[in-house]
Amino acid sequence: QVQLVESGGGLVQAGGSLRLSCVASGRAVSISTVAWYRQALGKQRELVATSTGGGFTNYADSVKGRFTISVDNAKNTVYLQMDNLKSEDTAVYYCYLRDVWSTQYWGQGTQVTVSS
Repeated sequence: QVQLVESGGGLVQAGGSLRLSCVASGRAVSISTVAWYRQALGKQRELVATSTGGGFTNYADSVKGRFTISVDNAKNTVYLQMDNLKSEDTAVYYCYLRDVWSTQYWGQGTQVTVSS
């Protein structure tokens, strides 16, 4: 089994920055995709950013140019650098991992609140 633990959320003013971290532990896996999702209160969970094993990244239009996903394989950690935060970025952010066998893993989520 693989466990994902997020950290780095909190309260920040609009225009500020946060960096989320997601540490993977447990058995070794061959990773296909890692991603960050978010879910705002009363809304559906949405994809924020993805990174594939080939190093390709993709972002939701709403965060392009402001958020950056990165992976540190030596530390088994996925990051989401969030700059120029807006009130509409307020949500619970979830780390996601899919292995080469299409098994999916989710973290427990970390709250990000942006005050205007």
